[in-house]
Amino acid sequence: MERNLKNVLVISFGFLLLFTAYSGLQSLQSSLNAEEGLGVASLSVLYAALTLSSMFLPPIIIKKLGCKWTIAVSMCCYVAYSLGNFYASWYTLIPTSMILGLGGAPLWSAKCTYLTIAGTLYAEKAGKSAKDIINQYFGIFFLVFQTSGVWGNLISSLILSQSSNQGEISEEDLECCGAYDCLTDTTNSTGSERPSDSLIYTLLGVYTASGVLAVLLVIIFLDQIKSDQAETGKEKIPFWSTFLATLRHLKDKRQCLLIPLTMYSGFEQAFLSGDFSKSFVTCALGIQYVGYMMICFAGINSLCSLLFGKISQFTGRKLLFALAAVLNTSCIITVLLWKPDPKQLAVFFVIPGLWGVSDAVWQTQTNALYGILFEKNKEAAFANYRLWESVGFVIAFAYSTKLQVYIKAYIVLSVLVLSMLTYGAVEYLEAKSSPGTPAATKKENGAPHSQETHM
Repeated sequence: MERNLKNVLVISFGFLLLFTAYSGLQSLQSSLNAEEGLGVASLSVLYAALTLSSMFLPPIIIKKLGCKWTIAVSMCCYVAYSLGNFYASWYTLIPTSMILGLGGAPLWSAKCTYLTIAGTLYAEKAGKSAKDIINQYFGIFFLVFQTSGVWGNLISSLILSQSSNQGEISEEDLECCGAYDCLTDTTNSTGSERPSDSLIYTLLGVYTASGVLAVLLVIIFLDQIKSDQAETGKEKIPFWSTFLATLRHLKDKRQCLLIPLTMYSGFEQAFLSGDFSKSFVTCALGIQYVGYMMICFAGINSLCSLLFGKISQFTGRKLLFALAAVLNTSCIITVLLWKPDPKQLAVFFVIPGLWGVSDAVWQTQTNALYGILFEKNKEAAFANYRLWESVGFVIAFAYSTKLQVYIKAYIVLSVLVLSMLTYGAVEYLEAKSSPGTPAATKKENGAPHSQETHM
C-alpha cells in the first residue's frame, strides 16, 4: 500500500474510534443531562474553549510536536471528556469540556495540515493535480470519519433501548414538542426520562475504551510527516506571534468573506444535534431513538462525503454548495411547519437524512476550499476554520435553552443566506483574479495563493 494512503487511513480510523465516543455523547447531551441545561451548557463551554484554542494553540503545538504527536496528545483530551461524563455535574463536565475544547483545535488543524501536505507530496511524486489528490484524501477521511456517528449512536441506541423507563407519550406531552416547544428541561415526562445509572456507565465504558484505542492507533501506526513549514518551525517562536499569525490571516479578504460560511457549519450541526434531537426526537419518540436518527444523518453524510470528494472535480464546488443550500433550506422550512407525530416515523429520519447530504458538502468542500485557497498558510487558515466554526457552536448552544426552536430555526436560516452571499463573493474574487489562467501557470510564476481552481 502506498505510504501516504496508509497514513490517511490511520488518521481516518483513529478519528473514527475517537468520534464514535464523542459524537454519541454530543447527540445525547441535551437529553441525557437536561437538568438545569447542564448538557447544553457543557457543549457551549467546550466550543468556547475550542474558540480560544483556535486562536492560540494550533500553530505553536504543531511546530513543537509535529502533526503526529499533536493528534495523539489532543485525542487524550477527548478521552478526558468521556471520563467526565461518568459523574456528570457542573464540577466534572465543565472542566473536562474545557480540556476537550483546548485539544480540539490542534487536533483538527494537525489533521487538515497532515492531509494537505500528504496530498501535495504525493501529487508532486505522481505528477498529478494537487487539488484533486487533496480532495480525494479529504473524501476518504470524511467517508470513514462520518461513520463514527453511525457507530457511536448505534451503541447508544442499543444500550439505552434496554431501559425500563419507556412508555407511550400522551397527546398532552406532544403539544410541547416541535418548533414551538415549551422550553422545559425535560420536554415530556415519558420520552425524556433518564435511563438507569448502570446503562449509562456501560455506555460510557464503551466510549472511553474506543477513545483509548484511537490514541494507541495513531501512536503506533502513523508516520511523522515533514513540510517546509515544519522545518522552519524548529526555531523558537514567541507565543503571541502565533496568535497574531492567526489574526493576521484575517487581512486576507477571502478569509473574512468565508467567516459566515464557516460559522454556519457550527450553527447547523448544533441545531440538529441539540434542538432537533431534543425537541423532536426525544420529545415525541423517546431518548432511545436519538441514536437511530443520528445514524441516518451520519450514514448518509459519510457516503455523500466520498461521493462529493470524487465528483467535485467534474461538477465544480459552486454546484455542490448550491445543492447543500437548497436541501438545508428545505429541511429548516419543514422543521418550522411540521408538528412531530410518532405515527409519522419516516419524517423523523428523512429530515436528518437530507441534512446529512448538505452537511457532507459543508464539511468536505469547505475543508478542501481552505486547503486550496490558503495553501501557503495552512496552519493559520485551518486555525481560523476551527475558530469560526467554534464561534458558531458557542453562539448556538449558548442561546439553546433560552429560545424556542422556531426562533433558532430562523437564525440558522438567516446565517445560511448570509453564508451563500459571502461565499459567492469569494468565487467572484477568485474568478476576477485569475480569468482563464491555469493554477499551474500561476504557481510557476510564483503568484500568491497559487492553487486557485474551481472544484
